[in-house]
Amino acid sequence: MKQHTFAPLKKSSLPGPDDITRVQLPNGITILVRPNFNSMSVSISGYLHAGSLYEPLEKLGLADFTATCLTRGTERYTFKEIYDKLESIGASFGFSSGTHTAGFGGKSLANDLDTLLEILASGLREPTFPAQPVEIIRSQFLTSLALRAQDTGEMSSILFDEIIYEGHPYSYPTDGNPETIQAIQRDDLADFHARHYGPRGMVIAVVGAVTPDDAIRRISETLGDWANPQQPEEATVPPVHPLKRTIAKHISIPEKSQTDIIMGVVGPPRRSPDYMPAKVGNSVLGQFGMMGRIGNTVRSKAGLAYYAYSAVSSSIGPGAWYVSAGVNPLNTEKVIKLIKAEVKRFIQEPVSAEELSNSQSSYIGKLPLALESNAGVAEALLSLERYDLGLDYYHHYEETIREVTPQSVLNVAQKYLDLDRFAIATAGSGVGD
Repeated sequence: MKQHTFAPLKKSSLPGPDDITRVQLPNGITILVRPNFNSMSVSISGYLHAGSLYEPLEKLGLADFTATCLTRGTERYTFKEIYDKLESIGASFGFSSGTHTAGFGGKSLANDLDTLLEILASGLREPTFPAQPVEIIRSQFLTSLALRAQDTGEMSSILFDEIIYEGHPYSYPTDGNPETIQAIQRDDLADFHARHYGPRGMVIAVVGAVTPDDAIRRISETLGDWANPQQPEEATVPPVHPLKRTIAKHISIPEKSQTDIIMGVVGPPRRSPDYMPAKVGNSVLGQFGMMGRIGNTVRSKAGLAYYAYSAVSSSIGPGAWYVSAGVNPLNTEKVIKLIKAEVKRFIQEPVSAEELSNSQSSYIGKLPLALESNAGVAEALLSLERYDLGLDYYHHYEETIREVTPQSVLNVAQKYLDLDRFAIATAGSGVGD
């Protein structure tokens, strides 16, 4: 294997304490600003604690439904007026939702930042949830869920989460299911917004051709007087315990030419010291080059998969360390055995120095690419805040990656990748279908 190297990162070009301004407004909004006057544009991105963790089980998808409605009509603007305002200046803006948080993001020329902030504030503070757009969104969600039910990749992922996170909030799909989406009424959307949308814990990042003082002043003018006394405290998630034994489940989707496999375990949270050795080591297992050892064995050599890779997901709570593959249904068991064999080798012997060095160089080399746009930097700033990484995180990023050793990779692999406690989820045509 050829060893790949990259030039050391230039800390002066990376976001850090010297060029990131962080302030917190009296109402609880945290603002992060990094100016970039090499660009004429500006990107804003942010989140607040209004994700699916806060919705009742009988109304799964409520958080996602609510976020989608925020630009469909407000006290100040109709949906068409919002669309026309953005279209007329070549800007974009939208809301989204995940497990822990609802998010927002957009970009425009720097001169049009006020327009983005006006639309943001209007959506956050005064959505009206008009009846016709609500029903259009419901119809779109139901169509998406019908398509999801026939998607072998989506369904294997949902099944995998149900297995490893049984009884945990992470086990539920954030987009709900047809029954719960049908159960959500307009009053549910308005009530969820009234209760959970507020300034406390909200974070907004601004990156581009604007000074920190100017950005902070503009945000203060549009959101600084926002308050919501009934906004609850940030939700916490319980720990997740490993399975006591391997559990394998299958969802039958007849007449599919592909079966998707997801198999793995509960992994470390993003803030855990185990996270980086797992993330870097996983690149050797199933990411680097043609999807690492797993891709080489299952796809390149055996020719038994359309794709095969491994991943370590990150979250506030425990993520997942898993392997995913798409195969001919007749090859499902063969591929599972090959994957298990590669995982067994991964937990029995250290990765080679060359494999690890290539993985480290890849992670280090990709960082500047992720930060080459204002939007990329804005998302990076949000990660610093979300996971409490510190404003100097990217200045120490290369050292953090280089500190991972073959032994530390082996240690975390042995800690988490217990083949006797794997979840194995498959979706697609079975042999008898």
